[in-house]
Amino acid sequence: MILVTGGAGYIGSHVNKLLNNSGYETIVFDNLSKGHKYAVKWGKLVNADLSDTEKVREIFQENDIDAVMHFAAFSSVAESVEEPEKYIQNNYENTLNLLQVMKEFRVNKFIFSSTAALYGIPKSIPITEENELNPINPYGESKLMVENLLKDESDFGPLKYVSLRYFNAAGADLDCEIGEDHNPETHLIPLVLDAAIGKRGSISIFGDDYATPDGTCIRDYIHVNDLADAHLKALQYLEEPFNDSNIFNLGNGSGFSVKDVIETCKKVTDVDFDVKIEERRPGDPDILIADSKKAGEILKWKPEITNLEDIIESAWKWHKKINL
Repeated sequence: MILVTGGAGYIGSHVNKLLNNSGYETIVFDNLSKGHKYAVKWGKLVNADLSDTEKVREIFQENDIDAVMHFAAFSSVAESVEEPEKYIQNNYENTLNLLQVMKEFRVNKFIFSSTAALYGIPKSIPITEENELNPINPYGESKLMVENLLKDESDFGPLKYVSLRYFNAAGADLDCEIGEDHNPETHLIPLVLDAAIGKRGSISIFGDDYATPDGTCIRDYIHVNDLADAHLKALQYLEEPFNDSNIFNLGNGSGFSVKDVIETCKKVTDVDFDVKIEERRPGDPDILIADSKKAGEILKWKPEITNLEDIIESAWKWHKKINL
């Protein structure tokens, strides 16, 4: 049995589907503050919060948990700047609660949903796992605190973990059963699709004077199905008794600019919409591209949906389903 915390959310729900389709039984633990009940079509849903240590303990008492996949976290950079204590409590302290209960029940396999935000503004591109960790916002800080905690628990105890540092998750389930549905939405592709579908009057580009070919920021977009596959492979990695704890970047290894994304969305949707150029936002690096060779070599993971048009087509199919 695999415990999937935050499994009603965007990435967690896709991983939960793949786990069930791969023969694993799952329990989804989610307070539904950000996730959606409809997204838990597989396994059992427990509507509770990780701050409720007794409820977490009850799950371990009543079920034979083999491993934990931990997605439950707040992830808005802007909100984290406004309410840093909220992010430390939810992202770090609640993870500490979970790990303490795991230790009590001798469950020692843990897969952590981490982030490329740990790298801050990188000094070199592409970004490897050896790049300096220098988060520039409380969201990234909270994730780094968890990674440091995991390292200590692994170095000095029985815990074996894999930390997966995502770059820009994008796209939707190819069967269109689940997809990206944040409120409020902060990710570029669904925001652009909102403009295409008429929910927004325009889309804003924050800065067009970056040191990139078209002047807009370049990001590494990784399809959510490929992220899910990496989690499955990470679980299989931890199931091998002699494998050590490890950390992996998850990205395509190629980048697309903001203008690339907007133009591809216009092509996929066959809709034109207004685009406005606005001032830069503080803390936006020019380019973020992952080096994911380590995941390829050790986990035997390779992203399959790498074409930007294919990623956006899957997102558009889902976007129409939930908005029309």
